[in-house]
Amino acid sequence: MDKDLLGKDVHLKLPCKLCHQGDDSIVSKDKAHKGLVRRPSDNLQKCAMCHKKIVETYGKSLHYTTAGQREGVRPRFSPSEFKAFEEKVFEKSCRSCHASCGDCHVKSPPVSGIGLGLIRGHKFVKKDEGKTCAFCHGGRVYPEFTGEFGGSPDVHYQKGMMCMDCHRKAEMHGDGTAYQSKQAVKDRPACISCHRQMTSPKLYVRAAHEGHKDKVSCYGCHSSGQYRDCSGCHLGPGSKSSAGFRLGLNPRDGKSLTTLRLVPAVRDTFASAGIKMEHFDALPNYWDSPVHNIRKRTDRTRNCDTCHVEKTGFLTREQLIRDGSTANSRLICPIRPITR
Repeated sequence: MDKDLLGKDVHLKLPCKLCHQGDDSIVSKDKAHKGLVRRPSDNLQKCAMCHKKIVETYGKSLHYTTAGQREGVRPRFSPSEFKAFEEKVFEKSCRSCHASCGDCHVKSPPVSGIGLGLIRGHKFVKKDEGKTCAFCHGGRVYPEFTGEFGGSPDVHYQKGMMCMDCHRKAEMHGDGTAYQSKQAVKDRPACISCHRQMTSPKLYVRAAHEGHKDKVSCYGCHSSGQYRDCSGCHLGPGSKSSAGFRLGLNPRDGKSLTTLRLVPAVRDTFASAGIKMEHFDALPNYWDSPVHNIRKRTDRTRNCDTCHVEKTGFLTREQLIRDGSTANSRLICPIRPITR
């Protein structure tokens, strides 16, 4: 604890034992720390003593419930399998990734047993995305955003923007609705929130945006290149990742073109938990992904032939993973030639 913080942070004007328990009347460190609670915000009610309204909504937010992970894979299970999944996998594995208040405002969350420790010497910070968001989302999104994955950094990062310039406080704290997925969240980030009008003086730029409107996602044209796929799951032998880039039909609507990311659920993902996934083929192995390596100009924005003639980056039947879902083939997009 930095002594200089004691009079500067309102939280640190309160007695330590209010959050951490222990006994502040004892001089001996070991005895005073008996019964110490190291992560008091794991119990949201601790924070609710002062932040009642925030806790009321945060307890239903996706960062706390992690419901998106549960509902995303649910269609693969029979009813009895889903019950087993909830008991044996979700609560013990997926649910362990939920973020407490302290994970974002006091101490970086440990991931795979490794953590950065206190963000700023126990100071309660409003945000520090490089030490909080980056640690939980450091497997895929954050390294893409900063360019540490190996490709070009996202243009928004280069312009000085960070996670919470798009993912606002209301999204983090929740609005009181227990959403089942991020797609259902009202007012979630969207490119069009800032880029409302295409005002380029160049006719072909305006024509490209108008012609692809509602047919191709922004990522489809403006992703700069390869991003990270996960080809193994955390359950069992551990996760595996590799670089990839592919365009295909959005599995959520079956008609718009977008960037697809390989998801790690394969047929035997939950075999060690005794779950076969009777309806595995109900979902594909690839999902639409809002990749975070956006550039204004890419190979696809420079030349129409990249997509319409060369078909670069498009998912093909030959690329589909071995023994994958039968639903995968429905994501292959037929490319129409340009009528010049």
